[in-house]
Amino acid sequence: MVALAPGIILCAFINWDMIPVAFTALAMMLWARKHPLWAGILLGLAISAKFYPLILLGPWLLLAIRSSRLKQFWWLLLGTVASWLVVNLPFILANFDGWFYFYKFSQTRGQDFGSIWYASNLLGLPPILPEWLNIVATGSFLVLCVAIGVMIFATPRRPRLAQVLFLVVAAFCLTNKVYSPQYVMWLIPLAVMARPRWRDFLIWQVGEAAYFAAVWWFLAGYDGGKGLTQQWYAVFVFVHVLATAWFAAMVIRDMFNPRFDPVRTDGRVEDRDDPGGGCFDGAPDRVAMPSARPAAGRHAAAV
Repeated sequence: MVALAPGIILCAFINWDMIPVAFTALAMMLWARKHPLWAGILLGLAISAKFYPLILLGPWLLLAIRSSRLKQFWWLLLGTVASWLVVNLPFILANFDGWFYFYKFSQTRGQDFGSIWYASNLLGLPPILPEWLNIVATGSFLVLCVAIGVMIFATPRRPRLAQVLFLVVAAFCLTNKVYSPQYVMWLIPLAVMARPRWRDFLIWQVGEAAYFAAVWWFLAGYDGGKGLTQQWYAVFVFVHVLATAWFAAMVIRDMFNPRFDPVRTDGRVEDRDDPGGGCFDGAPDRVAMPSARPAAGRHAAAV
């Protein structure tokens, strides 16, 4: 599914995003094989190549708390920090200003292509003042992160690792100040592991492919060509937003109603809990909201 995904076919050679995507996928594979330190080393390399894998650590920690697998998470974190320092420390010491430029640019940039903030402005809605944009965008992301964190402890069964990682990256993409076409590659491997069903996957990917065509058509107008109008470009931004939100809603439904989860209901004994979860797979719930504990307890007894 990953190799045939329209988003991979269309965006694989835009920028270097395939590198952090590959490192993140390898980190998840090593975690699934119960090598948390090596998983962390690969995750640290992914963070060195692109910022977004850093946000995966939050839901990873919450799943470790719910399953009482904190020791393995600390090994993951140790590997992540160690490899990140090995890669970044020489550049920090040699040229801190050059190393820090990316983070400074990310902080100071305004609303840009693909974001809901940019599209809303194109549709005539009042623009967010530059001094408020970081607060609004970051605040929106944090609100979604809190909601994901609550869901991690509120579901009747512990969510699978891929499900919550997909949700947090989707939240980041939907609230960020920019959404470049290749960002879809961040989501594709996680989406395939979270909900491996061609129908739902392709519905989402059609929305992303439509946005891919729209952004280049829109940019053609900057070179004197007959580009897409601002209003239609904004419409396609929201097509991408709605498609991603819809797929995320399907994942959330699976989390609260595991009978819809295509992984846990595929009939294979080894898939009945979290086959990609490493030490989380088959672990009993130790921390959960009261409403989630009865079902969690029944599952632990069954495992």
